[in-house]
Amino acid sequence: MTKIQIKQRPLLTRPEQFQGVPPFIAEILARRGVQSEQELELKLKNLLAPELKGIETAVALIDQAIDEQKKIVIVGDYDADGATSTALMVLALRDMGAQVDYLVPDRFKYGYGLTPAIAELAHQTYQPDLLITVDNGISSHAGVDTAHALGLKVIITDHHLTTKETPPAEAVVNPNQLGCNFPSKALAGVGVAFYVLANLASLRSRQGKSTSKVTQYLDLVALGTYADVAVLDYNNRILVDAGVKRIQQHQCRVGILALLDIAGREASSLRAQDLGFVLGPRINAAGRMESMRIGIECLLADSMETAYPIAQQLNQLNIERRQIEGEMKQQALSALDSLQLSQEDIPQALVLFEESWHQGVIGIVAGRLKEQFHRPTIVFAPDEDGIHIKGSARSIDGVHIRDMIEQVAEQHPELVSHFGGHAAAAGLTIRKENFDAFKTIFTACVVAMEESLFQATLWTDGELPASALQLDTLDWIEQLGPWGQKFPFPQFEGYFKVVDYRWLKETHLKLRLALDQYTFDAIAFNAAGRFDFNPMRDEVHLVYEIDRNAFNGNVNLQLRIVHLDQ
Repeated sequence: MTKIQIKQRPLLTRPEQFQGVPPFIAEILARRGVQSEQELELKLKNLLAPELKGIETAVALIDQAIDEQKKIVIVGDYDADGATSTALMVLALRDMGAQVDYLVPDRFKYGYGLTPAIAELAHQTYQPDLLITVDNGISSHAGVDTAHALGLKVIITDHHLTTKETPPAEAVVNPNQLGCNFPSKALAGVGVAFYVLANLASLRSRQGKSTSKVTQYLDLVALGTYADVAVLDYNNRILVDAGVKRIQQHQCRVGILALLDIAGREASSLRAQDLGFVLGPRINAAGRMESMRIGIECLLADSMETAYPIAQQLNQLNIERRQIEGEMKQQALSALDSLQLSQEDIPQALVLFEESWHQGVIGIVAGRLKEQFHRPTIVFAPDEDGIHIKGSARSIDGVHIRDMIEQVAEQHPELVSHFGGHAAAAGLTIRKENFDAFKTIFTACVVAMEESLFQATLWTDGELPASALQLDTLDWIEQLGPWGQKFPFPQFEGYFKVVDYRWLKETHLKLRLALDQYTFDAIAFNAAGRFDFNPMRDEVHLVYEIDRNAFNGNVNLQLRIVHLDQ
């Protein structure tokens, strides 16, 4: 296991500015860089103005296409952000009277984005006048050229990073394109789509035309944003909070309610984290294992009768996905074991390929290995054509994975066919014969980086006084959500006396702990493989989150152990 250092998060703003909250809550906010008390007010009226480069042109074109009953096709992406963006566009544009269909590239056949082949497929299948991309397109120069040659207009809406000129589409809306001054660069693809549609809806409303109440679809915006692990800056927290509240009140797509029911979760007690850990994986399973059309149809369904069988299918695909992922992770760990690596010998980058691996789950496996070894990780699987392999990359803080791949591509253009992504996650395609050369050069680029980056650090919010270890504290914390990427759920550390312990199913460790005159229950899930617990020692040092444990109608505070040492 990777040796972890435990550090306290630094204060980024002043805790004193937060009045009327306990001091430790004020510190939690200051450690996350909250600038003012206004940032605790997650109201839609506080959303950033829609000052996105290209948005007015895009809105005018879509408005005209609706009025002239032109055929519109949405070109989506095969992950949860792409699925929610596609569903959002289809629903809102249909409300406005548009003729609209959608197309999602098959991950295994076409790969990602608006490729020339997808432009041709859209043309053959639907004979559209206008293509609108969601969550893709910022690198699709050839696809836009093909669409134009076929007589189609193109609007690109995307959020992926680019350092290049944008494709020659009729309009491009992406907060991360060159020359866009929109203050939040953290919008997910579904957030960009929401901004375009909200602008379009208000334009049509002012003109007295058929329109849409786009805020009714904030459940989709929240789901796509959270599942895509978008940074929860103030703007995204407003969007996610509004969507979570709609789901809690059952004012959401029936497909979301069906998925929650199958997962055994109550909509009324949904937390933002459930978007990422309960709903997101089930939607994503469609694109990973079969076709994202299944996920989109679940979100478009307008009755429980239609939604429920699709949600069951998604749940089944997710079970299969987990099984394949588990097998692949074991094979990857065996491959690393065979190198007989000691803790000190783990290479600075993990780059793995196996002929039998499944393209749909390489991203998740890369993420699991990155977590376990605290190394930038790229996992490759064979492509359909037998010539190329597709890689999914996940990275640690401080190593910008998309830029690292671009560095290799620019120095050795023959090694990388396509790539794209973000700082923490990216995708690429290379020729199978180039795997060893790519691995050597990529690893060398990573090795050149600051060595301290490869030290895993667990950041905490310090120690909680024993008197604060109560359910009221958890209520405070939950009220200040949504918590997520770059706005992490609070974690505390402390030393506790061990009063009692027992193993559950020989895997999970249940502890009874004491601090001052108080006693608490604590649980460490999957502790057997993760922590060395010595029952002979009566003290433990923990990093933990506080949680509630409901049992026989009683609700008690429980510490959820993140890290344990003695």
